[in-house]
Amino acid sequence: MTGGPPPRRDDHPEEPRREHLARTFDEDAELYDRARPGYPPELYEDLGRLAGAGPGSRVLEVGCGTGQATVPLAARGCRVTAVDAGPRMAAIARRNLAGAGFGPAEAEVVTARFEDWPPPGEPYDVLVSATAFHWIDPAVRMARAADALRPGGALAVVRGQHVRGGTEEFFVEVQRCYERFDPRTPPGLRPPPAADVDGSDHLREVADSGRFGPTVLRRYEQDLTFTTSGYLELLRTFSGHRALPDAARNGLLGCVEALIERGYGGTVTKRYLIELAVSHRR
Repeated sequence: MTGGPPPRRDDHPEEPRREHLARTFDEDAELYDRARPGYPPELYEDLGRLAGAGPGSRVLEVGCGTGQATVPLAARGCRVTAVDAGPRMAAIARRNLAGAGFGPAEAEVVTARFEDWPPPGEPYDVLVSATAFHWIDPAVRMARAADALRPGGALAVVRGQHVRGGTEEFFVEVQRCYERFDPRTPPGLRPPPAADVDGSDHLREVADSGRFGPTVLRRYEQDLTFTTSGYLELLRTFSGHRALPDAARNGLLGCVEALIERGYGGTVTKRYLIELAVSHRR
């Protein structure tokens, strides 16, 4: 799940920075698995209703990470092929699936870049990408997604964003830490209200591809509360933080830690907007 401080200039980075940032997730896959939250149960219900991700359906998951969505999809009876470019992330996804009682027959994890991976001959019923689709090369992602699906099959893209709410004053104050230690931070940046996040960029991309019908959107808001240590672990999983020079990253995390401990009693609550976009292949 994406998130962290308010949206940054690198939320949808261009080449070559996009590929560099994408590689950072695999550097500490154990931390990613421990710190990243999952998705609300309602999202999986809507994946079943809108995309047909249910018992017996063939699901291709692109960018599975350590299995935050893979395990719940397998638990719904989907037959999952999960693709991730990070070998450490993929290894933990296999471990998490095995721990939940799912073997390769129910959920296979493939280590590969989706851009390079040759799909098997039989097309999929559903392609799910949970907070990972924006890391795929925009020049090919819509075409490759459509090619992997049967006619009428569903592309289900999940995106997450930090929005206004939760411990609002903390997210105002913490910007001073970012402005001090990360020169890429625009001054005065604030989380947007959920109502201002419209998903229009993805809707345009789907429509411009000519490969899919109309897109149906569902949105879910959730508040997650973190201790100081839990929030710092979460920040350490974000690509923009990991890409900072060591001194700047350590200074930033120290500044955030001091603010939470001294100003907020050791806990902060962050509001996420999770958006599900489902489009069916023509």
